[in-house]
Amino acid sequence: MKGHRCTASVVRSGGHNLILTAGHCAGSHSMFVPRYDHTRTAAAQPYGVWAVDKWFRDKRATWDKAKTSDLDYAFASLKPNGRKNVQDVVGANTLARTPGYANKVTVIGYPKIAHNPTDQAVRCPDIYTTALSGYYQMQIYCAGMWGGVSGGPFFSELDPSGDTGTIIGNVGGFLQGGPDVSGSDPRYNEITYSPLHGERFLRLYADAQQGRNPDYGPYEQPSLPYTMGSGAIWKHAGPMASGDFDGKGHSDMVVAWTDGEVTLYNSDGRGHFTGERQLLPKNPTWQNARTITAGDFTGSNRFDLMVRWVDGEVTLYGDVGTKGLDRAGTQMIKPNDLWKNATQIAAGRFNASQYVTDLIVRWADGEVTLYTNVSAGTFGQEHRLKDRNDTWKNATLLTSGEFSGNQKWDLMVRWTDGELDNYVGTTASGLGTEQRILNPNGLWTHDTVMTTGDFTGNHRTDDLVIRWSDGETTLYMDTGAARLGSEETLVHAG
Repeated sequence: MKGHRCTASVVRSGGHNLILTAGHCAGSHSMFVPRYDHTRTAAAQPYGVWAVDKWFRDKRATWDKAKTSDLDYAFASLKPNGRKNVQDVVGANTLARTPGYANKVTVIGYPKIAHNPTDQAVRCPDIYTTALSGYYQMQIYCAGMWGGVSGGPFFSELDPSGDTGTIIGNVGGFLQGGPDVSGSDPRYNEITYSPLHGERFLRLYADAQQGRNPDYGPYEQPSLPYTMGSGAIWKHAGPMASGDFDGKGHSDMVVAWTDGEVTLYNSDGRGHFTGERQLLPKNPTWQNARTITAGDFTGSNRFDLMVRWVDGEVTLYGDVGTKGLDRAGTQMIKPNDLWKNATQIAAGRFNASQYVTDLIVRWADGEVTLYTNVSAGTFGQEHRLKDRNDTWKNATLLTSGEFSGNQKWDLMVRWTDGELDNYVGTTASGLGTEQRILNPNGLWTHDTVMTTGDFTGNHRTDDLVIRWSDGETTLYMDTGAARLGSEETLVHAG
């Protein structure tokens, strides 16, 4: 009994005898053990042992890296145990079409005993799925999903009893339901895939109930949703800036990559990114962009991009959403030694009442300066918020936003030890009141890039985006003055 290799679920059927699992789990001499109890022998299992009578699998299914891994699901009819069918003994789950790529699910499976000494089911409750880029599949992140969970159900909801529910997916798909990494890589048991249950799946379900297993012909992959890519790519994301570049009433995000490419990511204003547009292909010039920020310095109601280059030059590109970046821009200051030391810059509304026309600079010696009424060709008025000091030399990253809900923006600082603070009510008179968000910690020392935008429906610039050192990119929606907002992974590590 301890040699089990896959997981399956009883699903509603006219014959009361059907189970759902992964396509790669189909095989001769298979047995199904509902409510498996590792402490009992086969003869003593609480609901018996049920022999597979016939398998029903899409004839074009694979479980490799091909698109046909989208078809890695299968049904099996079970022989009666005594005079009863399995559904009459244990009940059955409802199958439903997968609504989309983003779902809240509970996933259950039985890992092989080599990685699961207790030999009990592993449960991943109330987690969110995201799209697996390039495939008609979804993915979850939950540790402990080792080999043996293949075929395990993705429940969108559970019945009050907790024994049955509605299934919208099953563990399987690309490389049998997991990433292309070695078994020693932590991601091997943390990342799990499932095909989406669409029209072709439902055809197989209907045919299996009639005892049929026809060939549906070559597989044509349905239209796939937009995804932002993988962590392996986003490890190379350099400076980021957010703003209303296209005049849509909410923010989009600009990313300057280490190879010089610059990309504009479009959001829908409801917490999702829906597409991207290349502003510049990879090039040697933009490899020298050291820090960027966005504000409406030209007063056009569309955000502009400000860039500090490696040689100290600062350039303003007005209305990049409509005018792009393939042009000279406005030189704010020529190459110089002083601005080489402008380690971090963050635009915000610290003095202005309408447009985002103020700029905070943290210098290499710890000095902090606020420039108000910045516009094309001029840094406006200069206000020293902090003299040079050792403490602010450790301010690794800056961003700004409406975290406190006030008209004037707040300054957020991530320190070298992982501490995260908000300075609420920062103005030309000085830094605002410090609000601690996170105490020093190891995790946030891996916060490599951060930007803040208006990506959700509250129409405030309080949605924090973090790019971590492993490429994972996270959105903290509706972040407050003293707390992080709801967390959503935009890009998964790996």
